[in-house]
Amino acid sequence: MRFRPCIDLHSGRVKQIVGSTLRDGSAASLQTNFSSDLPSSHYATLYREDNLPGGHVIMLGPGNEEAALDALRAWPGGLQLGGGINLDNAAGWLERGASHVIVTSYVFHHGLLDEERLERLADKVGRERLVLDLSCRFRDDGYYVVTDRWQKFTSLQVSGPTLERLAGFCDEFLVHAVDVEGKCMGVDDRLIRLLAEHATIPTTYAGGVASMADLELILEAGRGRLDATVGSALDIFGGSGLTYADVVAFHRRQRVKGNDEQ
Repeated sequence: MRFRPCIDLHSGRVKQIVGSTLRDGSAASLQTNFSSDLPSSHYATLYREDNLPGGHVIMLGPGNEEAALDALRAWPGGLQLGGGINLDNAAGWLERGASHVIVTSYVFHHGLLDEERLERLADKVGRERLVLDLSCRFRDDGYYVVTDRWQKFTSLQVSGPTLERLAGFCDEFLVHAVDVEGKCMGVDDRLIRLLAEHATIPTTYAGGVASMADLELILEAGRGRLDATVGSALDIFGGSGLTYADVVAFHRRQRVKGNDEQ
């Protein structure tokens, strides 16, 4: 299990937002947990110095391109980049220093997965440099992928057959548990167990982490197969539940343990 750090960008600044409150064209309902006065490069440099590759920079809406570039310049090849990725711009972000591009909405049409678009994108940038975002919410009989700032349900259920099929198109999965994301209310144990049971490629779980006990739960319920990211609860993002130093120490213990077991 690895700690995957994050840099969420909104209106050109590093922020922590309750993602489910994002709305197109309206700021009235937006719930912001933290807004930093420091540039994105500050966080990228911190992660580079602590050797935490594979973190993700997410552009939440327009106006974040310069801030994203600032982070990528600080650690070329160390960070993944998501937010508005499509066939036209994906290769350009890789050339600018992203290790991978993260895609969601582009590969869905009218709530349906467009495997042709996904295949074309994988062919263009290489499966080994593509991360598929399967962020989801629970509805009725299971978890369904949500797109367009997590406001629209798709017909794609996150299940064993789905994860097995889509693993052939990408290098990793990124899965936000949208129902708990940004709320520091604890993780989604049921989703964690589902991912651990069926994911066959590196998979990062995000959402609800509020304490070290939550990281231990992800480790246990995820059978050591899942990586995790932490946002609003971290002290570097104004949180009080977790210190960045403690999370980095946890990450290093798991890496040493993993090496000893090999």
